[in-house]
Amino acid sequence: MAKPVPENINFPKEEENILKLWTELNAFQTSLKQSEGKPRYTFYDGPPFATGLPHYGHILAGTIKDIVTRFAHQSGFHVERRFGWDCHGLPVEYEIDKALGIKGPGDVAKLGIENYNNECRKIVMRYAGDWETIISRMGRWIDFKNDYKTLYPSFMESVWWVFQELFKKGLVYKGFKVMHFSTGLHTTLSNFEAGLNYKEVNDPAVIISFPLVEDPDVSLIAWTTTPWTLPSNLALCVNPEKKYVKVRDVATKKVYIMMEARTEALFKKPADFEIISTFLGAELKNKQYTPLFEYFTKRADLKPFRVCVDKYVTEESGTGVVHQAPYFGEDDFRVCLAHGIMQRDSPLVCPVDATGCFTDEVSDFKGQYVKDADKAINKYLKEHGRLVHASQTKHSYPFCYRSETPLIYKAVPSWFVRVEPMIDRLLENNQQTRWVPDFVKEKRFGNWLKEARDWPISRSRYWGTPIPLWISDDGEEMVCVGSIEELATLTGTRVTDLHRETVDKLEIPSQKGKGMLKRIPEVFDCWFESGSMPYASSHYPFENQKEFEDKFPADFIAEGIDQTRGWFYTLLVLSTALFNKPPSKNVIVNGLVLADDGQKMSKSKKNYPDPMEVVDKYGADALRLYLINSPVVRAENLRFKEAGVRDVLKDVFLPWYNAYRFFAQQKELFEKENSTQFIFSEKTQLPTDNIMDRWILSFTQSLLQFVKDEMQAYRLYTVVPRLIKFVDLLTNWYVRSNRKRLRGSGGIEDCRKALETLFTVLFSMVRMMAPFTPFLAELLYQNLKDINKSDSMEPRADQSVHYLMFPDPRFDLVDVNIERAVARMQTVVELGRQARERRTLPIKSPLAEVVIIHRDESFLEDIRSLEFYVQEELNVQTMMTTTDKEKYGVRVRAEPDHKTLGVRLKGTYKSICEAIKNLSDDALRKYQEEGFLDLNGTRLEGTDLKLIYTFASPASGDSAGEYEAASDNDVLVLLNVSQNQALLDEGTAREVCNRVQRLRKKAGLVPTDDIKVFFEVTPADSELSVVVQKFIDYVGNAIKKPFAAYPLPAGADVLVGEVQSLKEANLHLSIVAGPTYVDNRLKSLLLSE
Repeated sequence: MAKPVPENINFPKEEENILKLWTELNAFQTSLKQSEGKPRYTFYDGPPFATGLPHYGHILAGTIKDIVTRFAHQSGFHVERRFGWDCHGLPVEYEIDKALGIKGPGDVAKLGIENYNNECRKIVMRYAGDWETIISRMGRWIDFKNDYKTLYPSFMESVWWVFQELFKKGLVYKGFKVMHFSTGLHTTLSNFEAGLNYKEVNDPAVIISFPLVEDPDVSLIAWTTTPWTLPSNLALCVNPEKKYVKVRDVATKKVYIMMEARTEALFKKPADFEIISTFLGAELKNKQYTPLFEYFTKRADLKPFRVCVDKYVTEESGTGVVHQAPYFGEDDFRVCLAHGIMQRDSPLVCPVDATGCFTDEVSDFKGQYVKDADKAINKYLKEHGRLVHASQTKHSYPFCYRSETPLIYKAVPSWFVRVEPMIDRLLENNQQTRWVPDFVKEKRFGNWLKEARDWPISRSRYWGTPIPLWISDDGEEMVCVGSIEELATLTGTRVTDLHRETVDKLEIPSQKGKGMLKRIPEVFDCWFESGSMPYASSHYPFENQKEFEDKFPADFIAEGIDQTRGWFYTLLVLSTALFNKPPSKNVIVNGLVLADDGQKMSKSKKNYPDPMEVVDKYGADALRLYLINSPVVRAENLRFKEAGVRDVLKDVFLPWYNAYRFFAQQKELFEKENSTQFIFSEKTQLPTDNIMDRWILSFTQSLLQFVKDEMQAYRLYTVVPRLIKFVDLLTNWYVRSNRKRLRGSGGIEDCRKALETLFTVLFSMVRMMAPFTPFLAELLYQNLKDINKSDSMEPRADQSVHYLMFPDPRFDLVDVNIERAVARMQTVVELGRQARERRTLPIKSPLAEVVIIHRDESFLEDIRSLEFYVQEELNVQTMMTTTDKEKYGVRVRAEPDHKTLGVRLKGTYKSICEAIKNLSDDALRKYQEEGFLDLNGTRLEGTDLKLIYTFASPASGDSAGEYEAASDNDVLVLLNVSQNQALLDEGTAREVCNRVQRLRKKAGLVPTDDIKVFFEVTPADSELSVVVQKFIDYVGNAIKKPFAAYPLPAGADVLVGEVQSLKEANLHLSIVAGPTYVDNRLKSLLLSE
């Protein structure tokens, strides 16, 4: 039996009740058992860190994943959904470093790696419980019990296998690379990580002189914002194709060489310098200069302190002479290597340790933190006559996203995976994947792939998967281990854990007489681990081999657009290297969720509301729908506004809930008035010839097909707006225009047809919306299911909407002609409402006539088929349709599309525009009919012209003031706004009906309540009194309850009474209980028992 539906609803509280229901049903696991044996649908969930709480980005991505996987289940697939955890790496280590006061590798050595890793292990899952609570509260169904963690030995063993496969293919080598380095974390960061935290900072900007050896009175001058790199200077670089000048400083008489286009860097105005000579940068190549410091002048393996040439030097900033510290800059290294300043295997000139302090090599500044040393270095250069100019510059600079310390570029030895030879295959495999939105595939991700560089995968850290390489002391013998079994065979020791404290002790006997091989100290970058998750989460190839190979590549993955250089990239590199396949067939990329002010969300700034507070206020469904009906599902950024979540409740959920509540009330009224039970069955459903019934049924089936097609293409950004629009069409068009029928105005059979239609739509709707708004769909379904007696329901359908499959469209109900006709009717009604608004005429004020003018007779036929609804919606007594616009003084004029025609026509644009304005009605009619027009030798078609209707005095001689016009430049609607006394009186009667209904609502009464309404108007001779007496039957029919004049019957049980002012009179209203009236609170109590 269907339960009564309360007028007010607390969405968050109802969601919590639904969570209890799902727990009782063990709903997620039950749905998985239900789908066993069905085709498998593979989904990979990218692993987050559990060292912090979920933010809106996690909630957004999780919502997208939940929607797609729920829909896949509804579409007849078995969808395993396992949660994953990224347990290793910097986020964990940084927390431990802070907690234990660890400043560098020496502190870890004192503590011991085993103790350090044990501390990491303790906090890895610090917030795991909160994650599960929050994700479950968001309605996401995913398996936490059968999760994967990157610290599991099974996961780590598969990572070893991945690496060994790359090693066997010759894709692994040791080298060094200039990389972003965090001195706060004492390790390198990936390009992705380095781009997470840019800040505007003030840095020193200095110009330094470099006297030429051949002429010490002439100096090249270079500009830099990193004075701390100057002790490591080995070369200078100029652009070979740009002009350079030798200039004399008028004030100091010193002679400098700089780029001609950059003299402003040193001199404020031309009068401050004299040009001695001009030449191309190429002429400076290999000129020697006097070094700034003596630290590396005696290195025999170097050929330093020379001028190099390269086109990367620009005219945009500096002096056009760039100082080169090859082990602290990527371009510096490339240029110096190309010019033989050093060799690839030369010992590094990198006198900065892991904490960012100068080593003993830089004796003048040893022990100083590099950024703090800038002032001391500038002072040194000034004392030695090398500082030409010093200032400050404000620029954007990368900071460590964990420690908030400034990043530096630093050469670091690393183990690499060769990516550059794979670029063509990466691009080919990328083409096999559907990216949504598709521009990410070719642009952001495709461009990144084209410029891909070899991937440094090692980190000189502790808490991670150790790289399984054992090497001899001379580095010439190397063994790569790919499994726990192989490690046991080679070392004679079987282990159950693969972290450093376990495997670092193990040694492998040399096969070449080189003693014992020892493991290298590095661990894998955690991006290598997450990129290995398709294999490692299944412990492939050690277990589940066939199962994995049958379901690889995955059907679907999804993450934020920032992962194009993170997880998406590492997945593709490894899947290409291992199997020459893409990792997934479909990828959804979401944009970033920013604070309301457009800034990154920041806990310290408190510039965003806590997600769970928002859920507690509005519910998870509202937050879900707000996020997925926003630009983020098109990979654009969203400025999060709490008001937007509130609007989802107001504009979508409440209208939807009220349509459902209205159905429940009218069903109950139908059963009471007709002494019959309303049960729905497709087999016994009455065929309906009502055009609005047929329209909403047809539209529902068309929408079902649209949702299926678009979801199979993963285009959530087209589906969600259409679903939200459907709520509007159902509530503001179907229910609104059929209220009288649903209340029984057309008789019992017509009422049943209307109720069956509304039930069909609501029942389809909860199944269609179930992946998107799982809570509200479940709430409504739990009541609707008791009305449905279909034989085609799935097993356990009586328990949860989420056990049902997505409904198949019934094409026998689709009628595109009716859908077109109603769409046209809606356009006419909207235009009529606009006309009313312009004259401030409320819809309850009846008007005499509406005239619809259109050139196409078939358009008008569609409108005539819906005449009753046009009259009802616009509250007009008659409707006229015509193609004769002249009869009503209507003319058409044309406006050119200035933007399009301006570009296309150029010189003839003005004359064509003038000719367009002078086009006759006949010429414009011909343009409408044929779709083109030749004007002064120019073909105009499509949207070249915009046709605008103008409304003048009607030909009939009536005043134009009697009509208000509205047009969308296709159809013209004229509303006769003149009102006589009869129309005014009817409007007053409608307002009386409105007052009665508001009083019923105020008293909490429902349509099935047995009540009578009594009225009295004072003064008795007022205009209002006359109108009410005249329309007494009209009001009674409208409210569907007895409506009678005072006095009240003796002993009447007055439920509510009120005196209201209307038309300069007082309207006394009293609602009294009928003989079968039962208080709603008692009714609920009886039903609950």
